[in-house]
Amino acid sequence: MRDDERRRRYDEDPEEEPEGFFEEEEEESAEIEEELRRLLGDMPGFEDELDEPPAYDRGRELEVRVTGVYERQEPGQPRYTLVELRDNYGRRVPILIGQFEAYSIALALSGTVPQRPLTHDLMRNILDRLGVRVDRVVIDDLWRETFYAKIFLTVRKNLEDEEEIEIDARPSDAIAMAIRFNAPIYMTEAVLEAAGVSEDYS
Repeated sequence: MRDDERRRRYDEDPEEEPEGFFEEEEEESAEIEEELRRLLGDMPGFEDELDEPPAYDRGRELEVRVTGVYERQEPGQPRYTLVELRDNYGRRVPILIGQFEAYSIALALSGTVPQRPLTHDLMRNILDRLGVRVDRVVIDDLWRETFYAKIFLTVRKNLEDEEEIEIDARPSDAIAMAIRFNAPIYMTEAVLEAAGVSEDYS
């Protein structure tokens, strides 16, 4: 069931009230309210209604960290690899990735420098030489079991001005680049709610 369907309220519509039926009660209510004001004095916020709780923010971005890269194999199924992310509330999100991307992320996590640069190392070297840095990575969507991410680059135009560039990317590539640039990784609340699990994939 989708989030918007789960959150939809099914309140019954009130029955239509006959016109003028409650006019007498409304007058009494007004008199009572006036008497309360006389007894209690002018109280700040007396006329204000109670504040409604803040709406669920699907787009809110929470920082997550990579807890590891894992390999799993179910009986009778091919082997596959996962990268797991976790937020500060203990929600874990496993993302299915390719073996090359898993290897690249694992190397970066361990701080191992390959003899020859892998694709993500090459991309980092190019960006470094151009004076571009990865500012942050945001995993912001999940559609039909496919995660989507964006890499936000900061480009220095001159000594004073910088420009931010948004690049669409696979989460595995975005994570591999974020680790190499020591950039934070974020995930939207909607994705965390939809994909967060508590199982241990280690």
